[in-house]
Amino acid sequence: MRTRLFSALSGLLLALLATVLGAAPGAQAATGADPVAISQTASGQVTGTETVANAFEDGPVYVDPRASGQLSRGDADALAKKIKDADKPLFVAVLPVSSDYPAATVLPSIRTDTGVTGLYAVRLGDGFNAGADSAVLSNQAVRNLVSAVKTPPGADAATQLNNFADQALPQMRGSAPASWNAKDNGARGYDSAMNTGALITFGTVLVAGGAGAYAVIRRNRRRKAAEERAALERLRVVVDEDITAFGEELDRLDFHPSEKGADDAMRADYERALDSYDQAKSRMAAAGHPSDVRRVTKALDDGRFSLGVLDARRAGRALPERRPPCFFDPRHGPSVADREWTPAGGATREVPVCATDASRLDDGLPPDSRTVETENGRRPYWEAGPAYGPWAGGYFGGGLLPGLLVGTVLGSMLSSPAYAADYGGEGFGDTSGGDYSGADFDSSDFGGGGDWGGGSDAGGGGFDGGGF
Repeated sequence: MRTRLFSALSGLLLALLATVLGAAPGAQAATGADPVAISQTASGQVTGTETVANAFEDGPVYVDPRASGQLSRGDADALAKKIKDADKPLFVAVLPVSSDYPAATVLPSIRTDTGVTGLYAVRLGDGFNAGADSAVLSNQAVRNLVSAVKTPPGADAATQLNNFADQALPQMRGSAPASWNAKDNGARGYDSAMNTGALITFGTVLVAGGAGAYAVIRRNRRRKAAEERAALERLRVVVDEDITAFGEELDRLDFHPSEKGADDAMRADYERALDSYDQAKSRMAAAGHPSDVRRVTKALDDGRFSLGVLDARRAGRALPERRPPCFFDPRHGPSVADREWTPAGGATREVPVCATDASRLDDGLPPDSRTVETENGRRPYWEAGPAYGPWAGGYFGGGLLPGLLVGTVLGSMLSSPAYAADYGGEGFGDTSGGDYSGADFDSSDFGGGGDWGGGSDAGGGGFDGGGF
């Protein structure tokens, strides 16, 4: 969806000119045109999945012109209308067996290029598979649906895709992308016949406006890239403090795998803690976007829990239950209780707290809160900017974060429409479908290999029918 505008405009103009030439007297009719002609990467190389992603910006169904014999225009339009009427983020592509769509990677590639949280179904030749972000539909549900529509084998595309949509739509979470609301209900792809004069006029307008639009886009992208770099550097300071604090906890524990009384379970806990420490450091070193920080703090949270389990084993105590970290400062470790807390100007809510902060709140004292640098000096992280959303999201994933941060400055920013585009979405743990999340998704939810269930026409490889 975020293809380079200039390349797209150039490619579209070339496609329009080709159509004009094809429509001219004596020219060959433009049938079965290669759909990837209007989508190019920065290097000029055409990629089929980018074309699919571009089409999904307009609507839920794309049929490659080379696969138009699989699904008629009328059937595709009816399917698209059904999905749009249901207001669900279901994306359907009908594709030919082609090197443009490698069976082993086509599903995750389409998900990456489209960048929208949803359920993706692909008819590749006479094979079929699907994948979904877990926020929209569980991995098991996707596998069951795929198995159901593959039985009995040999169903035509219209029957199979409608059966899949009819069963999937009532189960899905989330809403359709907002960009569909301004578009008609028709499917995309196929070949379109346009008036030659209109094509020439449209092409002229594109040429005239393309250069100016490209300049604006380049300027905006530079500005946004600079803002993201600045946000990442602010986060880097905070995350480095977190990583250092965790390393100090490892040292204080002073565990030796060969020490007297150590058993395999203890050594496994310690190994997991060390792995989490190494993962946090390597992920932060490789981070290129604020949203990458979520995986770093998730690793730190996992590591602290492993340390807590190890400490309990050594002391002969009952093993702790898995709880979120202390809301006021995740460096305090896993929470031990919930306490009511009211932020300045906000509503009272329950938050997970460590033993020390629980005692302070019980005594009427303020908690020991994590503060970060802001333009107005050091403030609690929930009163800082939106860049701290991914940092908090890694610690408080799933559906927990919205309730914790509602009514706070950070909570208000995370819920704004601009947040997903600027900071990678999922500030609240990716609780809904249809939102832009870019390439920030669990690729294991979209498979990679397996059986498309369509015989040799599936191209070999494919997916098991689970998530991406």
